[in-house]
Amino acid sequence: MSSETLLYIILAGIIALGLALFQYFIKKKSMSKLNMLFSFLRFLSIFSVLLLIINPSFDQIKVSVEKPNLIVAIDNSSSVKHLKQNENLIDFIEEIKANDDLQKKFNIDYYAFGESLILSDSITFLDKQTNISKAFSQLNQIYKQTTSPTLLVTDGNQTYGNDYQFVSNTYKQPIYPIILGDTITYVDLKIQQLNVNKYAYLKNRFPVETILVYNGNDNINSTFVVKIGNVTVFSKTINFSKNDNSKVVNFTLPTNRVGISNYKATLVPLESEKNKINNSKNFAVEVINQKTKIAIVSDFSHPDLGALKKSIESNEQRSVSILTPKYVINQINDFQLIIVYQPNNKFNILFGRLESLNKNLFIIIGAKTDLSFMYKVSENYSHVITGQPENYQAELNINYSPFIIDDINFESFPPLLSNYGEVKFNTPFQTILNKRVNGITINQPLLATFETNSRREAVLFGENIWQWRAQSYLNEKSFNDFDNFIGKLIQYLATNKKKSRLNIDYQSFYNGSGNIIIKAEFFDKNYVFDTRESLNIVITDKVSKEKKTFPLILKNNNYQVDLSSLLPSEYSFTVKATNENLSKSGSFQILEYNVEQQFLNADVTKLQQLATNSSGSSYFIAETEKVVNDLLNDNRFTSIQKSSKNTIPLIDWKYLLAIIALSLGVEWFLRKYNGLI
Repeated sequence: MSSETLLYIILAGIIALGLALFQYFIKKKSMSKLNMLFSFLRFLSIFSVLLLIINPSFDQIKVSVEKPNLIVAIDNSSSVKHLKQNENLIDFIEEIKANDDLQKKFNIDYYAFGESLILSDSITFLDKQTNISKAFSQLNQIYKQTTSPTLLVTDGNQTYGNDYQFVSNTYKQPIYPIILGDTITYVDLKIQQLNVNKYAYLKNRFPVETILVYNGNDNINSTFVVKIGNVTVFSKTINFSKNDNSKVVNFTLPTNRVGISNYKATLVPLESEKNKINNSKNFAVEVINQKTKIAIVSDFSHPDLGALKKSIESNEQRSVSILTPKYVINQINDFQLIIVYQPNNKFNILFGRLESLNKNLFIIIGAKTDLSFMYKVSENYSHVITGQPENYQAELNINYSPFIIDDINFESFPPLLSNYGEVKFNTPFQTILNKRVNGITINQPLLATFETNSRREAVLFGENIWQWRAQSYLNEKSFNDFDNFIGKLIQYLATNKKKSRLNIDYQSFYNGSGNIIIKAEFFDKNYVFDTRESLNIVITDKVSKEKKTFPLILKNNNYQVDLSSLLPSEYSFTVKATNENLSKSGSFQILEYNVEQQFLNADVTKLQQLATNSSGSSYFIAETEKVVNDLLNDNRFTSIQKSSKNTIPLIDWKYLLAIIALSLGVEWFLRKYNGLI
């Protein structure tokens, strides 16, 4: 409180006292006990009111004790159960929970991780994948500004994600790995990795690459065999030694029939092996009869051409040729789809041929496009010619109906360079992406499709789509999302199937260790996405004939069902609408493979290095007492006494209002009681 405020309070006290004495002493000419009481009450009322006017502030200091956090991150993957460490893990957690000294020193939070990080309500050991680095990334967002030593209870076997050994570069907390397993070395043969293309072509041969690993000291030999059903299609004798403990086997296999071919690769196990599950691996190849050929036609070079080619050819069912308008004319019947990039007068003959052949078309219009030429050759739409370029960002239209589109975070993509001016369509069209300028959506298409005379056409009103592919990689560390988006657009344009009110998106086969998601879209009779419909999927196991029914859940702009709980087998399915007589069927296979069962030991070396890098310590699961003692005796983890200072104005003190009301009320009552009113 300042000295000036203190002087005001003293002055207020003098004024209040003077007014009270004037009222009950000077005017009454006497000072009875009753008048003294009245003077005090009047002084109290006036002084309180003057204090409210002055409104002085007071400092309030609160002292609190903040305990450090102790994070217990628990491996919930099936590899823990496979290594028979699940009971040891549960016993360790119970001992931590029962330790009163730890409870007094730390705020203890429990998390389980596998594919993702969750609060540890229960441990099931059912997760099919392990991503330890992702768990630390999520914990870092929660505990970045706190002191939070972390117990990592795991076998250290990560199936995907960044190398967790170096997470201490971003996760600035001491990490204490609790190792589930031992350091005993077992003799083991395993298929470390098997690389194969997803698609192959009929009457052809496809390559397979296999990495085989041996863990042991003796010289041994085994046989690597690949079978389709009971028929052996490849076999090779493999020799290993302590120093020569890995082999790379490359070979090719024939394709004799269209459809999915299932193979089983086996490295014949030794009698002394403890884990024989990792000696075999299933894989599949979908054999197709022909490749979809696509031509990108342009009369100048641009990064978009290479980006589109790479994106389209990420699906091996498709091949792309980049040609000039002059050279594509004689080959036009060889292609199922023509992509015209920024056309001008040189494309005049090409557009005439495309019109006569009624071929599907994808046109990309950019700043270098001759809009006057486009106005002449296109009857379906026109662009107002202003000669002014403009940058447009994209926004997904969730009501687009011809095929399912996932939102790949289009709004984060850089703007495309286009022509300023309104686009007018003369035929019914559907917008995939709308234009956005300065964060505001305008009612203009950036990417649209339409169908006329059984011909499908798409128009992109912007160039520099190569930047979208680059941004997609920055967002997801993979080109897959963008390539899948382009792939669906190309698939739609390269075929002439009739529009359907019920569309399904699924794969022909899935690996047993991955997520199995089937998506669907349902549209009303006006082909507007309908969120009111209830969709169910009936799954039939072709082997056991068992049927299961699952509901599809509305998520974002489509319906989805997660079938990851299904066992490896062959399945047929039917998606049905509840309120209308609409359904669609298909089939898929789940390959038998559990990546979590490929491990024989805990990854002790990497966990110990993780502890060293983060200034922590590593322990084996049986060393519970040592873990507890080290945590309790570590001076880095002490409670912190914090004081907080709050400045509170007097006007916020409600009791002062009560004092004013009480003093005035008591004075009035006593004056009334004594007949002075």
